[in-house]
Amino acid sequence: MPVSQTPAHSLPDVAGDAASAARALDWVGMDRIALPLRIAAADGAAPLVVPASVDVAVDLRDPDARGIHMSRLYLRLQDALTEEPAGHAALRRLLQDCIDSQQGLSTRARVAIRYGHLLRRPALASEHSGWKNYPVEVRAELADGHFAMDLAFSVEYSSTCPASAALSRQMNAQRFAADFAAATPLSTGVVRDWLASPRGLAATPHAQRSRADVSARLRPAFDQLPLAELVDAIEDALGTPVQTAVKREDEQAFAALNAANLMFCEDAARRVAAALAADARIERYEATVSHFESLHAHDAVARVSSASR
Repeated sequence: MPVSQTPAHSLPDVAGDAASAARALDWVGMDRIALPLRIAAADGAAPLVVPASVDVAVDLRDPDARGIHMSRLYLRLQDALTEEPAGHAALRRLLQDCIDSQQGLSTRARVAIRYGHLLRRPALASEHSGWKNYPVEVRAELADGHFAMDLAFSVEYSSTCPASAALSRQMNAQRFAADFAAATPLSTGVVRDWLASPRGLAATPHAQRSRADVSARLRPAFDQLPLAELVDAIEDALGTPVQTAVKREDEQAFAALNAANLMFCEDAARRVAAALAADARIERYEATVSHFESLHAHDAVARVSSASR
């Protein structure tokens, strides 16, 4: 037997009841909503739609109101995030719409959008390429007419320890001196063959996968999210981004890049800061670099911000 339907206007709405313990609330909303998100593609290609996890909230300024109109937030989100790529103008309109939907209950709104952004990266030496995923979070807040938007993302790279490299070079030199103590004069060919043999590598410096976590406040004069440009700038500054497609020639080129970019976590943090400080689209920034040590059981971490001296 079909269930009888009650007209929507006749359904009870207890959210309109008076609150039992009157108090205004800072934020009320929903976390981890699964929604599609439209993002701008690289190289002028058509926008892409990707899965996202979204948090949305508004304040509840009326202490006597029991609750907000939560379903209205959900309905506005699912339409707005697929209409156009996220940017200052689009997210400001969305947040204002969220405030307006509460009919006087709210004066502030915020949203956090998390997704994985795929960028195709070329190999270092071969003609191959592959896709790399960059975790992204876009945070936006509208409060009393003031709008702010932050772009957060992570970049993985390789870090080779300068101290370990120096100690390895010393051991290689000591072995060379011991192996050729009586062999004079030496030819270039003999030395080359020795360097290419197992005897030519007495020690190797330790290296590890590392990660830079960046959060940047974007200036409103630049509407679109400059994710690809910022990722490129940071990877160029670090010099050793992790790779995708790798043939032997690519692996050798990567080893050369690591030798040319020896860095402590302090060095990496300063490189990241320099890249962010040089971008006119960034009002302020914070960055954390983490070297997931292969020597120690703990991580080496450095943090830097635009307020650093």
